[in-house]
Amino acid sequence: MPRRSFVCRCEDVTLLELDHAIELGLSEVEELKRYTGLGTGPCQGKECMSVLVSHLVRRGLVDPTTVQPFTARPPTEPVTLGALAAGLPAEPES
Repeated sequence: MPRRSFVCRCEDVTLLELDHAIELGLSEVEELKRYTGLGTGPCQGKECMSVLVSHLVRRGLVDPTTVQPFTARPPTEPVTLGALAAGLPAEPES
């Protein structure tokens, strides 16, 4: 069995899945993120963005000087694990 090469370890996106998305005609960072889930895990693309862009540059699909990073979407306000476990609404920050 061949080893899988992961591009995004948080969301288990492989190089094979990324290449499949590219073959479908997707080549922009944001559309690849939305199609594969790459960059949507806990690191918000900090680990996989450079791998993705390097791969797109190698394939001649993007200009490295103009590529834009993922649109980060962190939580709007922090929530404690205790509040999540209890099903309580988040307390507003002071």
